[in-house]
Amino acid sequence: MDTLIKRHIDLVNQTPLDFQRSIMAQLPWDQRLIGIKGSRGVGKTTLLLQYIKQKYGTSLKAMYISLDNLYFTENSLSDFVEDFVARGGEHLFVDEVHKYSNWAIEIKNIYDYYPNLKIVFTGSSLLEILNSRVDLSRRALIYNMQGLSFREFLTFRYNIGLPVVSLNEIIENHTRIALELKEKVKPLKYFEEYLRVGYFPFYDGNEVLYYKRLQEIINMIIEIELPLLRNTDASIIGKIKQMLYIISLSSPFKPNVSALAAKIKTTRKTVLEYINYLNDANVLNVLRKDSFGVSLLQKPEKIFLENTNYMYAILTQNPEKGNLRETFMMNQLAEKHKVNYSDKADFTVDDTYTFETGGKNKDGKQIEGLENAFVAADGIEFGYDNKIPLWLFGFMY
Repeated sequence: MDTLIKRHIDLVNQTPLDFQRSIMAQLPWDQRLIGIKGSRGVGKTTLLLQYIKQKYGTSLKAMYISLDNLYFTENSLSDFVEDFVARGGEHLFVDEVHKYSNWAIEIKNIYDYYPNLKIVFTGSSLLEILNSRVDLSRRALIYNMQGLSFREFLTFRYNIGLPVVSLNEIIENHTRIALELKEKVKPLKYFEEYLRVGYFPFYDGNEVLYYKRLQEIINMIIEIELPLLRNTDASIIGKIKQMLYIISLSSPFKPNVSALAAKIKTTRKTVLEYINYLNDANVLNVLRKDSFGVSLLQKPEKIFLENTNYMYAILTQNPEKGNLRETFMMNQLAEKHKVNYSDKADFTVDDTYTFETGGKNKDGKQIEGLENAFVAADGIEFGYDNKIPLWLFGFMY
């Protein structure tokens, strides 16, 4: 226990507070049980440590632990919590829960036994909250954390603080908002950099090392997290990587599932399972016609890599611009909105809005006659009528 306390104090003391994710202000930290899911590298650990530092300082009323610590190979989480509460602990922050067997059972029991203890836990995007043997959904509030928005990147990399703008605000007042933002930052100066290296909060100016780390993240998800959390056999890891590379070559990928299955020498059903696993893991973004009542074994309409930085990390050549635009748009919209396939444009959002992406000369012919239809145009600082600058959709969180 003393070793864990020392580790906790060291980590909190070393944690910087100069840049904080927008999700920090959105989470209901005073609730009894919060779960935060997200891909490796998006900043979940830093988020916990920053909150502890701001709220509790070095007081041991709060404590951060990671369940991949060797301490928990010989000691149970339940025994640790008993000791923590006996010492006056009130708020526990548990990282990497997916590394600990029976984590859901123990957290459920801790929740029931210690009604005055607040718990925040984090884990892989693949965590099964609803379908685990113990359903925590009735007890826990679950949030998903994705990488940096374009707005957050500007703060993280260049210390340019700008406000969050909702989708409704963008649709209703995009010209005014873009002109106001343009007075504080030249968005086109930084947007391409964001698409290349801006999504994860650890870029330090070295693109080679950054892409190497992204490749390592993808490999760890496929080689470690999928076998651990989806029971995939080690023998099929090579096929999953092969499939991912094929998809990335033409992302957004319009899948011919039977042809893809033949190419990697497996069944159609297995290919669809792999695609859904990678979607759950935040490696892919799957676009369907309808989010409800659709079998997971039904073919998706389009498949994107989860973010544009993955496109640069996986491919040996620069991605095609149209693919980058759609991947960015899908990624940023999906953070807070329901995004579906559109027969007439690129996306339908919240069953209300239609969006077509394109370059600065993109006109609205494709969406002519559609209600609530807009062009998200790259390469423009501000738009007018139903033509909105693409970069502005990076300010929604």
